[in-house]
Amino acid sequence: MTTQQTIPVTQNAAWGFWGTMNEHASAAWPLAMTAISDATGQPLESVRAFLDSRHGRHFADHVQNGLYEGKALADAIHAATRQWMAWTIGRQTSKDYGIPRGLPYLTGFVIHCEIVEESLAA
Repeated sequence: MTTQQTIPVTQNAAWGFWGTMNEHASAAWPLAMTAISDATGQPLESVRAFLDSRHGRHFADHVQNGLYEGKALADAIHAATRQWMAWTIGRQTSKDYGIPRGLPYLTGFVIHCEIVEESLAA
């Protein structure tokens, strides 16, 4: 028996991933949430924090670039996810954000956004 997790809703509809995706936002949100969670192994709430952040806006820019190139929405999201997982955290980013060097970029920023959100809630 499989259990289906509920996709958290955005808490930043005017900015971040949702705001950048414009008319594609409602269709793109669950696709991006599951693609990123599957790729990083991080929970959906952590992915939501990432997508609602300025980093989520930059991720959406990559998805929009894929759409501009003629990719279908799901393909554009998967391409952006693969690209962000292929990049690794470098020395300067590690120094600026405290994310371990060499970690996949997407994983690092999903975890970073979760930590930032938790620290603001404390």
